[in-house]
Amino acid sequence: QVQLVESGGGLVQAGGSLRLSCAASGRTFSGYVMGWFRQAPGKEREFVSSITWSGGITYYTDSVKGRFTIPRDNAKNTVYLQMNSLKPEDTAVYYCAAKIATLLQWNYWGQGTQVTVSS
Repeated sequence: QVQLVESGGGLVQAGGSLRLSCAASGRTFSGYVMGWFRQAPGKEREFVSSITWSGGITYYTDSVKGRFTIPRDNAKNTVYLQMNSLKPEDTAVYYCAAKIATLLQWNYWGQGTQVTVSS
C-alpha cells in the first residue's frame, strides 16, 4: 500500500525558508509523478510543483517560480519542496501527492503539513 508522509512544516517569518519532505513507500515509483499541492484557509487546493520520478522533469505554478524547487532523492524514496523567500500568501497546508505519469488523476495523498508565514 502506497504511503506518503510529509514533514518539515512550521512557522517562519516572511523572507525565510523551509524544506518540506515527502517520504514515499509501498511500491517503486518509476513511471510516477510526485507533486506538491497546497490549500489555504477558505480556498481550493492548488497545484504547486511536480517532478517525474524517473526523468526529473519539473513544473511549478507561476507564483512560486524562482522561489521553490522540488529536488528528489531516489535512494531515499523522498521528494522535497525547498521553499525560499517565503511570503505570507504561501501560508497553507501543503500536501504531497503521487500519480501515474500517463494519467491525470492524482491517486495518492499524504496527510498534509502546515506552513505558516508571518509578516
